[in-house]
Amino acid sequence: MSNILVVDDEAIIAMQLEERLNAMGYTVAGIAASGEDAIEKARELNPDLVLMDIVMPGRLNGIDAAKTIADEMNIPVVFVTSFADDATIAKAKLVGPYGYIVKPFNELEIKAGIEVALFRKSSEQELRKATAVPGKGHIRKEGMEMGAEYLDLPEIKTLLLRDIFTDIFLFLYADPAIREPIFKFAIEAGLKRGGRNFFAYHHSVLQKYFLKEIQNGDLYMKRVKKGEAFLLPKILERCSASLPRDSSNGSLQVLLDFSDTDEFSDILAIKDLILKQKSQGAPVSGIIALDMADIDHHKIKQISEGMGKIIISTGKDTTLSFAHQSFPTESVAVVPQATIDDVVKKSLEPVVLSLLGKPVSGYDIVHEIHNRYHVLIPQARIYTYLYDLEKKGYLTMKTSGKSKLYSPTEAGRKYIDNRLNEFKFVFRHILGEGSVALLPPEQK
Repeated sequence: MSNILVVDDEAIIAMQLEERLNAMGYTVAGIAASGEDAIEKARELNPDLVLMDIVMPGRLNGIDAAKTIADEMNIPVVFVTSFADDATIAKAKLVGPYGYIVKPFNELEIKAGIEVALFRKSSEQELRKATAVPGKGHIRKEGMEMGAEYLDLPEIKTLLLRDIFTDIFLFLYADPAIREPIFKFAIEAGLKRGGRNFFAYHHSVLQKYFLKEIQNGDLYMKRVKKGEAFLLPKILERCSASLPRDSSNGSLQVLLDFSDTDEFSDILAIKDLILKQKSQGAPVSGIIALDMADIDHHKIKQISEGMGKIIISTGKDTTLSFAHQSFPTESVAVVPQATIDDVVKKSLEPVVLSLLGKPVSGYDIVHEIHNRYHVLIPQARIYTYLYDLEKKGYLTMKTSGKSKLYSPTEAGRKYIDNRLNEFKFVFRHILGEGSVALLPPEQK
């Protein structure tokens, strides 16, 4: 497993990072508390990757140290910092980091950041070998000589998905790190819609986010250990049998993540049971997810049979985004991540308004935008907008621990609905009247 150098002047944070990294299976090569110490230990230990804080005591900050480490040792650096303002990000970008994670972070963000950085570094090395001209320290591309630092990496694409609550999706993924954010969003949206929600998993950290909903019985989560997949059909049958006959008064969302594919025959039986229940009129929707690493094309064909909608995430160069507000004119589209960045940053107001359906902090909004769209927005920009809505009487604020949670007032709910409708009409006008016919009836 990869060796990682942790650089942070706060001993507690450094120790927490070391503990989390060890739990994920990484090896912590060392810990540094300053920019100078980071450079010295990087030379000595030659780690595979450096997790670097930005603001630290001493003559060199994290950005200065990262530049030396990247230039001299060609070691990838991922920044882990509390600062996400435009000025700091602009300075950090100049040294070509392999990632930027905002504190406080969770295990998923750290693991995803590390894996993407290591993947990018590996891709650079492989591409450099494949395109190197024998006897020369440079590469040739389309007749032009280029320095190795200007290698073109695969362009990141984002798959936009409009609605996951009307059918059963088959989700085949190649990168396990993307599972948890997707299931977290699906659970949150399912709870908001009402009905019952069932999440079966082999390994997950999502329990801590939904303790209240689990206690209230709104969400049932079950860990499926190896050899226990055969237990799920009886649970699903009981869940479906207890649903009201009138689907308008109750529905069941099933989220099944099978990361252990040794019991493939049981997984097929579960899929067939869910499709049968749906064909008989049961209001069932959700996701069946499998890791593609251990299944061949024969198994993919078997699990795909009868499934109306299939999503395939091919790896770290493809991300998935489930729409919160159904603005797209198609249910599925693939666009460059650069376009997502541009639209989200320039149309931030409807994005933020769409996230104000429950008590939420500015920090939560920043992370939700990053998880959903892979776009990093300065927290100060979000709080400025929240303060303005509060001042106008559209939001109320209450303190919960160290967090400030914002909720819409009665007038605020009307304002948010009206404002989002205004955005919808503008987007329709820009896209053309023909796009209106493609929208669901409830949005026309």
